Amino acid sequence: MPGTIETTPSCLDAREPGLLHEATALSRILAECVCVSEVDHVPLTTAHGRVLAEDVIAPLDVPPGDNSAMDGYALRLQDVSETEATVLRLAGRALAGSPYGHALQTGECVRIMTGAPVPEGADTVVIQEQASEREGLVYLNPGHRQGQNIRRRGEDLTNGSVVLERGRRIKAADLGLIASLGIAETPVFRRPRVVLFSTGDELCPLGDKPRSGQIYDSNRYSLRGLLDGHPVDTLDLGIVPDDPKRLRQILEESTRNGDIVLSTGGVSVGEADHVKQVLAELGEVSFWKIAIKPGRPLAFGKLGPGTLFFGLPGNPVAAMVTFVRFVGPALERIAGRTPRDPLTFEVPCVQALRKVPGRTEFQRGRLQPDAQGRLRVEVTGRQGSGILHSMSQADCLIVLEHDRGPVAEGEMVTVQPLPGWT
Repeated sequence: MPGTIETTPSCLDAREPGLLHEATALSRILAECVCVSEVDHVPLTTAHGRVLAEDVIAPLDVPPGDNSAMDGYALRLQDVSETEATVLRLAGRALAGSPYGHALQTGECVRIMTGAPVPEGADTVVIQEQASEREGLVYLNPGHRQGQNIRRRGEDLTNGSVVLERGRRIKAADLGLIASLGIAETPVFRRPRVVLFSTGDELCPLGDKPRSGQIYDSNRYSLRGLLDGHPVDTLDLGIVPDDPKRLRQILEESTRNGDIVLSTGGVSVGEADHVKQVLAELGEVSFWKIAIKPGRPLAFGKLGPGTLFFGLPGNPVAAMVTFVRFVGPALERIAGRTPRDPLTFEVPCVQALRKVPGRTEFQRGRLQPDAQGRLRVEVTGRQGSGILHSMSQADCLIVLEHDRGPVAEGEMVTVQPLPGWT
């Protein structure tokens, strides 16, 4: 499905054969992503966060007729003096659910509430603060203009117009917008199915006591949190041991159950890192090394014709960074949403940063206002790829471009807000 993410062409990194430029890696990933074809028709009450499978077309005008934008008095401007106070006869009242059912006559006005239909013949609403009412008469100050304080028919939406486009992820305001059209059910793409697991005999499930050399499995919980920000259904398989036979069985089953298989660990070059080998046996490996830090050992490929595989690094920060930069855009495209360039902007960096040209680096940052209220960014302590605390304290990634060298204190850097940064 065509998108708006643009990637610059790049060859393999010259320092190490097979080490791919980040932009090239993302381009290859998105080229393999195919939008799910199945469509669900869901009630509006469960449509939040889903992706529209069709344009939403307005079946009526919104508002359906002219109505008052303020509490006040509906009248004909020709009955009001431009320079002196005017007295009109109060003919009745108009409420949002109970309109005044007659045409306005010369010298008359109608008390009107916000949202009430403007009576026939009226062309102006004077707010109540500029009028006073006594014994059936209304005294008006001068200085009004025709059409003031009236919301016109179709001012928000016109009958037959495209209200929301296919591929849009439905926000809270969109739900109200669709409801304002009287639409109770909307077609959305099926949620992509994601199979998730961690690999490694060194991982201990929560609730168990770690053996010597074991650590608790944290990556799946971070990734589950990131997956919750996407319109997907997740099947969590837990921890898979360093056993090629068992891994092969899991991947074969996952091909039948998932649109994307997402694992962490086992993609480096150690003796117990079996993921890349088994992936090559069952499908194809597109690449497994990228010129980024953290996240260099990222395996990407296909398991059969319809299932993509991401083997994320085992280090927790690297796993999260590669998810944000690569898996997230892939999920959006498969879910039917048109991918967009990530939100980025430039701010001054509080500290000097070390950087070697030849790879893209992602420091974990925290945005803070200076004395004048202008944003600046600082790193969140030590930046090792295994220091998850640096990610927990971060609200953005400091993106240091592939060819960039060291950053001086106060120099401008690009930042990408992390999911949930506000």
